[in-house]
Amino acid sequence: MLARHNGQVVLVWGAIPGERVRARIERSGKGVLFAETIEVLAPSPDRRPALPDWRCGGNVLAHVTYERQLEIKSAIIRDAFARIGRLPLHAPPDVAPSPEQGYRMRARLHARGPRIGFMREGSHDICAVGPTGQLLPATATWIEEVEARLRGNALTGLTSVEIAENVAASERACHLELASGSSAHPFAVLATESITGLSAQAVDQREVVTLAGRSWVSDSVGPLVLTRDVRAFFQGNRFLLDTLVQHVTALVPDGPVVDLYAGVGPFGLSLAAAGRASVTLVEGDPISGRDLEENARPYAALARVKRFSVEEFLRDLPRAGESTFIVDPPRTGMSREAVKLVLAAEPARLIYVSCDVATLARDVRAFVDASYALEQITAFDLFPNTAHVESVCLLRRQRNG
Repeated sequence: MLARHNGQVVLVWGAIPGERVRARIERSGKGVLFAETIEVLAPSPDRRPALPDWRCGGNVLAHVTYERQLEIKSAIIRDAFARIGRLPLHAPPDVAPSPEQGYRMRARLHARGPRIGFMREGSHDICAVGPTGQLLPATATWIEEVEARLRGNALTGLTSVEIAENVAASERACHLELASGSSAHPFAVLATESITGLSAQAVDQREVVTLAGRSWVSDSVGPLVLTRDVRAFFQGNRFLLDTLVQHVTALVPDGPVVDLYAGVGPFGLSLAAAGRASVTLVEGDPISGRDLEENARPYAALARVKRFSVEEFLRDLPRAGESTFIVDPPRTGMSREAVKLVLAAEPARLIYVSCDVATLARDVRAFVDASYALEQITAFDLFPNTAHVESVCLLRRQRNG
């Protein structure tokens, strides 16, 4: 939270707007001081008991009532659009809520010796995932079982663990990343009844070794069935997945659709599954791209997959006319070249899905400067108790004259 002391801007962990607190300065950087609350002198009515370790898993808002968290995230969006995008929003964006416990379907965890968990905010310490409440109890139990087996078998070389679950948690695949020179096969002892698949790969090896079960999970999104590798990117909130997909697809009118950064296909293939013709899905990541091709097979008459980077695909694309572009780039946002090439294609509409409000505001500014109007912005709390929020913007090209 933002404070000022003797004219100096201070960002304070563990506070709530309007509170008076005593804080300890931890570090400084680029004209800003960073501090942690050590005593609350005048508490906000929106304060609630904090988690035992709020720095674990990025739960920096866990001490704030959930209703106020949604208000804060709406304010974060308005601030970014006004300050970074120079686009004042006349009303606070709505933020769709999520259950706070067990919402994560994907997690990348760090490993050090027999310990597996999140990296504690502002440190290099490993912290336990269970108390954060982000993962399901069964997932936390498997992690504890793995830690015990690592100790009991004196296994070394594990550096990180990727976990992917389906919405129902009936499938849970895990992938182990190993240090150079490590053999995958001894880690087969980490397969338990709590998971449906286990794979591993050493950083100096090209081969992914399947140690048990299958290294993928499947989900139904409306009429669509999506299968994804444990390492593929996918929206992480099990409770808002359908809501987000329905919102994005409802913004798409009749006409051609280009789904850039398509991942395994939740947006573009949902349109094809609904009978929409002329859907092009673009994905450059080799893992997600392979899954996308498999997921698109039932819709070959309606959808085509292009396994190129967004920039490669757009370089040879003619003007898009009445097409709608869906973009869901990584946290870093669209590259300058990608923005330039989308503008050259002149799609009629652009639906921008983003998990980083700063890069979203930056890129939306570029589109607005090129004659696109921001017509709508809606947010989804895919990451309760953290400072992150998913936003969806609808932009429409303004016709000259």
